[in-house]
Amino acid sequence: MPQAQPLLSSGIVRRARRLWRQYGIFWLGAIAVGLIAVLYARLIDWGYGEFRAVQQEHVWAPLVITPAVAALAVWLTRKFFRGAEGSGIPQVIATLHAKPGEYGSRLLSLRILLGKIAVSFLAILGGFTIGREGPTVQVGAALMFNLRRLYPRSNALIERQLVLAGAAAGLSAAFNTPLAGIVFAIEELTRSFEARASGVLITAIIIAGVIALGLNGNYTYFGTIQIGAHFPDVLALAVLLTAIVTGIAGGVFGWLLLNTARWIPAPLRQLHGERPVAFAALCGFVIAGVGLVSGGTTFGSGYAEARGLLDGHEQLSVFYPFLKMISMVGSYLPGIPGGIFAPSLSIGAGFGNLLHMVFGSMQLPMLIALAMVGYLAAVTQSPITSFVIVMEMINGHALVISLMATALIASRVARLFAPPLYEALSERYLAPLPRPAPAPVPEVPEVEAPEPAPQETAADTSVDAPADMPADASAVASSGTPGVTATDASAQTSVERGPAAPQP
Repeated sequence: MPQAQPLLSSGIVRRARRLWRQYGIFWLGAIAVGLIAVLYARLIDWGYGEFRAVQQEHVWAPLVITPAVAALAVWLTRKFFRGAEGSGIPQVIATLHAKPGEYGSRLLSLRILLGKIAVSFLAILGGFTIGREGPTVQVGAALMFNLRRLYPRSNALIERQLVLAGAAAGLSAAFNTPLAGIVFAIEELTRSFEARASGVLITAIIIAGVIALGLNGNYTYFGTIQIGAHFPDVLALAVLLTAIVTGIAGGVFGWLLLNTARWIPAPLRQLHGERPVAFAALCGFVIAGVGLVSGGTTFGSGYAEARGLLDGHEQLSVFYPFLKMISMVGSYLPGIPGGIFAPSLSIGAGFGNLLHMVFGSMQLPMLIALAMVGYLAAVTQSPITSFVIVMEMINGHALVISLMATALIASRVARLFAPPLYEALSERYLAPLPRPAPAPVPEVPEVEAPEPAPQETAADTSVDAPADMPADASAVASSGTPGVTATDASAQTSVERGPAAPQP
């Protein structure tokens, strides 16, 4: 009997350890992702509230604050947090598509996690047009990836599952959209669904979602829109026109981020390469100027403006979506951490408000919902994720077919202008940098790339541009963020697309 006791105890310990490694670490990570997502959201909201309070009291203050914040944010990112630029989704995609251990150590470190939160908070204090959802994806992935240290024998499969679960849980907790988190992981991050990872993924999303619900309560991101029982006769025409308009607008936005060498004057490209902090200050000044022209509506993520339009409490100029796009491009060219999801939804709401001049007989919230999903699908070129996100955010199940059709058409129209933004950006993180690295340009991230294997030749390690990428487009910056570094005119034709995400 005395010998049976130790044997029984050791068996229980072994089983407990096995359960901890199978489930406990993932559950712990999911709880942490949910907590950080909620706290990060509150931090960003508080920061933007402080900026708005100063801006409303001193109308001209952004002309000083925004450029100064831009310069400081870029300096911090380049000095201490390379890899944190942009939305972070391209970095996650690059990690999943390569060796998770090797790339995650560079792009999903705890230093990057802290830098992502700190510098994006600083940027929102300056009124930049950025969102928190994309950064939450990278933060969630980084947090879960670093839990690999708790495994005595971690491997590539475990690391990949941790990254995928953390990223999906981050998006789910940020938007309170659990179904969108699953779809996002399938459509955008992996382009596939693995049976062995499905339970881990869904469990992480559920736990992170429960934590977010416990702290924030049960809510829909943009509230619930009321759609009548009868749809207007012009709904099909409205879907088609909305999809074309938002598809063109989103495609142009992607083209601008991926082809800065074509439209940014040479002196400004030189300024970015030689004095990136000064270039960032100039972008900040443009953002401040646009904000003053718009009456302050283009500052921040645009959540308040979009929700105000949906609720009928906000009246925006017909120029709002165009001014917001200018501010959004200016926010990403310097390479500052920040996402594109929320600003894209706000721009889409602005286009819905604009199209209401054509379809005056339709309910404004219906048009806004269609335009939001159309513009988001055009920017990300992930139509399923886009319509699921918007459907969950507005409780718009009555519009499922219309939202699906708008997202699909808009994404196909956008493809005529540019390839999928997040994928294009992620490829840049996967490409080896030339040695020595040439002068940077705004759309290329300045990150350390892994050295090619010894047996590879120069021809083996070169990265050809995808067939649908313009021949002179250089690799782009970070998730959702075009701007960031490392290529001159001679290199722009060899490496073309940047790390993709999902930036929005």
